[in-house]
Amino acid sequence: MKRALVGLVALLMTIPGMAAAEPDRGRPGRDLTVMTYNIHHGAGIDGVLDLERIATLIEKNGAEVVGLQEVDRHWSERSNWVDQPAWFAQRLKMHYAYAANLDLPPLNPGEPRRQYGTAILSKYPIKDFTNTLLPLYPTGEQRGLAVATVKVRGAELRFANTHLTSNNNAERLEQARKVVELLGTSRKPTLLVGDLNARPDAPEIKTLTAVLDDTWTEVGAGPGYTIEADNPTARIDYQLHSPQLVPTKAAVPVSLASDHLPVVASFTLR
Repeated sequence: MKRALVGLVALLMTIPGMAAAEPDRGRPGRDLTVMTYNIHHGAGIDGVLDLERIATLIEKNGAEVVGLQEVDRHWSERSNWVDQPAWFAQRLKMHYAYAANLDLPPLNPGEPRRQYGTAILSKYPIKDFTNTLLPLYPTGEQRGLAVATVKVRGAELRFANTHLTSNNNAERLEQARKVVELLGTSRKPTLLVGDLNARPDAPEIKTLTAVLDDTWTEVGAGPGYTIEADNPTARIDYQLHSPQLVPTKAAVPVSLASDHLPVVASFTLR
């Protein structure tokens, strides 16, 4: 299967007049709070579908840029056919970009396409956005690397969001290598977030942390476990950063809003 850059798959939308302005352009450093969260299409560990409690969690933690995984867009009855990225953008007054890694025709003619993938929400303008499909094995589910350029108070941040496969170590390692290849050696400040479906000592994580620093090991307190939400025993959700981002704190807020827990971190963007 040919791997291609599929910018057309990704929807990029600016909510006019709703996103934050860009103050403090002259500041030498810009403080930024980021969240990554696998939202399980909005269904909590308690089985309740509730986007509002996810939005409230994002607000409560002051997240300015958010990477979401397992996001439905007109997907099925499980999420009430809702366009979830648009809903979050409207509710939180944020810009957004969406990457449909699964893109199926509608059940009935004239209805929207059924999509499932990742989303980026931002209080700051999103200048451009691409989604690149990652290596796929015959029994796997298509995954992608979504990359946005976010203009944070006059500075550009390359923000990448991904969700690596859960059921094949070799496939996941190949995906991690592709992520490193795609992100390359750019000097632009870079933050990679997502559900990487592997513990910190796994080869695929070491492939990524060979080029990007693991925020949790620098400033997190405790094990940082993120799954299962009601009794977490493993750390598989990450925020990895380039040297131009200096982490100051990281936390795993407790919530039943998904089967995962989110990871929230604060940085100074130099």
